[in-house]
Amino acid sequence: MTPDIPILSEESTEDVPSLVRRQWRRLWLVDPLDGTREFVKRNGEFTVNIALIQDGEPVLGVVQAPVTGALWHGTRGVGAFRREGDTDVSLHTRRPATPPLRVAASRSHRDPRTDALMQQLGDAEPVALGSSLKFCRLAEGGMDVYPRFGPTSEWDTGAGQCVLEAAGGCVIDPRGRPLRYNQRDTLLNGDFLALGDPALHWRDWLG
Repeated sequence: MTPDIPILSEESTEDVPSLVRRQWRRLWLVDPLDGTREFVKRNGEFTVNIALIQDGEPVLGVVQAPVTGALWHGTRGVGAFRREGDTDVSLHTRRPATPPLRVAASRSHRDPRTDALMQQLGDAEPVALGSSLKFCRLAEGGMDVYPRFGPTSEWDTGAGQCVLEAAGGCVIDPRGRPLRYNQRDTLLNGDFLALGDPALHWRDWLG
């Protein structure tokens, strides 16, 4: 238990003024249901996300898929793992990521900018998947790129980002800066790219 660390979730944001929460050096980001549309569709592609944020960076992340029972977790400086029974299997992203790139396209939030990026990639294989499962699939090496254009909430991405980064990937904004948390008045993220291989020439795709 960590009673000294505040918890931030969609259900609690109205109770916490931004001037107060931005003074927190550590906080938990909790999303008890990531992938509401997937939950409504009953396709099983929704998750529970928990992330520990330290000075704006995700340092511990847990993603659990209630339908399958699958669980992924990552800790900065330690590594990323998928829990199988009582065993933790170490995860690593696919590096180098060679064509065709496998692109995680949101099942419920596909947009024209994502389609345009797919055109820039050329030889690519789109794979539809919901919620934070996209980060986890990247961490496992099963996908290479997850582009997201449009707002997401910080509790949607913190846990998945930590798992992916601990496996060797990265999550960056269109200027190449790592996605950071609890740094602004808003709790909405901007556009981002999640990459299994940080060496990919992602700037060429956004021209």
